[in-house]
Amino acid sequence: MVKLASARETRTYGPITSRTRSEYINAAVYVFATVLLLAGSAAQLSTERKSSLFLLLLGFFVIFIVNLHDAVAHLAGIDFRVVVMRLDLQFALVEFAVPVVCALGSLLQFLAIIFLFIQAGKGYGYKKLEDPAMGMLIAGPALWLLGSIHNSCQIYERANAQVQILQQSVILPFSMASLLFLVAAIINNREQIGYDHYGHHLLRETWVWMWIFGSLILFIGALANVVKVFKMQQGQGDGRLRLEKLRGGAQERLMQGREASRPLI
Repeated sequence: MVKLASARETRTYGPITSRTRSEYINAAVYVFATVLLLAGSAAQLSTERKSSLFLLLLGFFVIFIVNLHDAVAHLAGIDFRVVVMRLDLQFALVEFAVPVVCALGSLLQFLAIIFLFIQAGKGYGYKKLEDPAMGMLIAGPALWLLGSIHNSCQIYERANAQVQILQQSVILPFSMASLLFLVAAIINNREQIGYDHYGHHLLRETWVWMWIFGSLILFIGALANVVKVFKMQQGQGDGRLRLEKLRGGAQERLMQGREASRPLI
């Protein structure tokens, strides 16, 4: 869904001493978010379906915050000079665009669940919220899938097999889960034909089961991301993981400009 721990060096979390800790926190929070989505989806099978919407709301909100933090961390690597992205297409289309697109997808699904929550509480009189909610439940996973595709478009000057395996172990589950969520939303929307209900009852059983499986895949991807963060932090420290970012990128040009502007004495 999103590259939580970039293998490139453009990601910055402030002081170097806090960078490792922030990477681990970021990955751990995302695991927590996937657990919330899995619990919220599974709770749809219980008699307290309305309360399960709160778990889904919290899960989408946490994912939105994680993605937003991811985008800000990448921008910090270039001192928030957005104009520099013109010199580095991979930075613009992958490092920055992926978390932004996924954050938008999370926001849309968050709003969709809010609409369903309002409709469930206020009654049938708020049926006008149904169509926007169903539309956002489709658009959200579509943006997640787009972000997953962009996330796979990472190119490096040099990378060994272990790095590539770590990358794919995160990208594949996120892509599979996003696709499953999109299919679930489309099928659920089609099943509304001739179905006279509102609120949380609009989430049909097919949607619920596909979201349970999708959230489980997402959880596996989040765990793989924790392993990736650990391996990348340990491997880059002792030189076992060979990874070279593309030369001439945005941050490299920025650093060259800094070096050129420093006085000789």
